[in-house]
Amino acid sequence: MGYESMWGPGGVGHPADLRPDIPHPARMYDYYLGGKDNFPADRAAAEKALAANPEFRSTARANRGFLTRAVRCVAELGIDQFLDVGTGIPTVGNTHEIARAADPGARVVYVDNDPIVLSHARALMAGPGHGRTTVIRADLRQPAALLDAVRAVELLDLSRPVGLVLAAVLHFLRDEDEPYRAVTTLLDALPSGSHLVLSHGTADFIPAVVRDRVTGVYDKATAPLVGRTRAEVRTFLDGLDLLDPGVVTVPLWRPDTAPAPGADRVSMYGAVARKP
Repeated sequence: MGYESMWGPGGVGHPADLRPDIPHPARMYDYYLGGKDNFPADRAAAEKALAANPEFRSTARANRGFLTRAVRCVAELGIDQFLDVGTGIPTVGNTHEIARAADPGARVVYVDNDPIVLSHARALMAGPGHGRTTVIRADLRQPAALLDAVRAVELLDLSRPVGLVLAAVLHFLRDEDEPYRAVTTLLDALPSGSHLVLSHGTADFIPAVVRDRVTGVYDKATAPLVGRTRAEVRTFLDGLDLLDPGVVTVPLWRPDTAPAPGADRVSMYGAVARKP
């Protein structure tokens, strides 16, 4: 898939692109978070996933908390420009809001390949107060084209350190989509001092029968769900300098308050790492 600026012709899908009869992971995630940007098919599929694994809702919320803490950490380290790939439907605590709280001049480019997400993002960005932020359409499975899209909008300076955010997106790529190659290609285009913020779903803590039920739900949606082990998630960070505490479940990454019981078994890993 190519790219289209949100602000240029054809940048937003037509209503037919919404496909409300087919469950969509971004809208399902919105439902887990208590949002209203979802359709009956999304809610029905989400409820099936919750019936198989009731922790989906708390995991989604824990991931949002991780994103807040991780982006804030990177911004406080001096990173003032962010590339957020697979942003999902905008909700409270978006990357640009977190980054701009640390530096009002922070610049953010959001990337997603889905017209549904882009429609919602356009509506959000139409109002004032979003600073130097834009949204483009590109596909993580085609990282070179994605980078071309980023360069075309001329908002980020890729010769300076960038915060690359890949939050809860890589588990929607099958192995044949070459997710490791995609991450490597993006990182190779960024200079030393750039940081990667990554979170990824896992089935390490759930029985195989539960895993199979959940993946079965997503197999009928517009994207699959591929849980990876801690070792597989760690591979995305090869060659980078991990920030403490390393690869941990998302509630355990530099929590603001004492983690709740069971935080070490939440089905999402998170990490932040610096490119040397």
